[in-house]
Amino acid sequence: MARIGINAQLLTFSQSYRNAGSSAFIYHLLRNLPNTSTVHRYFVFTNARRAALPIGDNARFQVVGSRLDTERPAQRILWEQTALPLLLERKHIDVVHGTLNVLPVARRIPGVVTIHDVSFLLFPERFLPGRRRYLSTFTRVSARGARMVVASSENTRRDVIRLLGVPEERVRVVYLGVDDRFRERPDPDAIARFREQHALPEDFFLYVGTLEPRKNLVRLLNAYHVARQRGVEWPLVLAGGKGWLYEEVFQRVQDLNLTEFVRFPGYVLYEDLPLWYNAASAFVYPSLYEGFGLPVAEAMACGCPVLTTRNSSLIEVAGEATILVEGEDEVALADGLCRLAGDRALRAELSRLGLAQSAQFNWARTAADMAAVYDEALQEA
Repeated sequence: MARIGINAQLLTFSQSYRNAGSSAFIYHLLRNLPNTSTVHRYFVFTNARRAALPIGDNARFQVVGSRLDTERPAQRILWEQTALPLLLERKHIDVVHGTLNVLPVARRIPGVVTIHDVSFLLFPERFLPGRRRYLSTFTRVSARGARMVVASSENTRRDVIRLLGVPEERVRVVYLGVDDRFRERPDPDAIARFREQHALPEDFFLYVGTLEPRKNLVRLLNAYHVARQRGVEWPLVLAGGKGWLYEEVFQRVQDLNLTEFVRFPGYVLYEDLPLWYNAASAFVYPSLYEGFGLPVAEAMACGCPVLTTRNSSLIEVAGEATILVEGEDEVALADGLCRLAGDRALRAELSRLGLAQSAQFNWARTAADMAAVYDEALQEA
């Protein structure tokens, strides 16, 4: 029975941009690992103030809290590179899993590192300088020194090999999953009450995700402005926490005189997401780059018709179940919005196709695939 260490410092339940795809990955990995056929023991390294983790009282899991306040990025980085290597030796860990890009450099054991995307290399101008330097340096060092590298999509796998110089035989793809709650359709009365609670109209476009440059929201606003000029009346709801360099989004709404038609509900509670997807008439995700694109999979699982971009991993996730457009083509985005708003039969067909496409993504498979990567890393030790 091997001892697997999992760095879960970025697991958070806070209402901020940090509770995004990486946190969901950690949460569902921990929740589903107990159900895999693996016989290993797991040591979960997390913030000492973290609430109970989703592992119940499973005897094969031990939670190790940090003494530093690792919710602060500088202290988390310090902890990862100084305290964690010591803890790995003290707990006699055989393999350590860095769940987001980074492994402790000074470790003496094999490492597995998950890389969800390399947007900081592809779009460096869209990151604050300090964050860009940290990610570029530590991701490169961690990936090259890891026994196995896990990518969230085939597209990210190719990026890791090409941009980080990792041999392809050491890179595996482990897709993210969709929580079962997104597959359970709320009753119509619950959706009606939700619309009333949030003052939502019968028809509206929905975006869910962090408000940041690579999500391409300024172009979406420009396209939405054109769609309104063509007669589309549906409001646009941009739901998500503020990330970085988000000010231009709010400024563009004012510049285009869209304040009355664009709503910002802020960060959406995870438990409310299925209601948002079910209440919306269409989901729009214009991102220029994604390591996976979890909101697209979740929206499809709820039967919400999707418009997204023909790039990065979004093609893998969307398959043939969405309207795909070029992310930098505002006219194509506007055309897609008009098609969704004007064609009920198209929306019904996309809903049907999306339900089938999303069924292949589930967290139980994610955990099983990660457990297989741990085994592979151990076999090469």
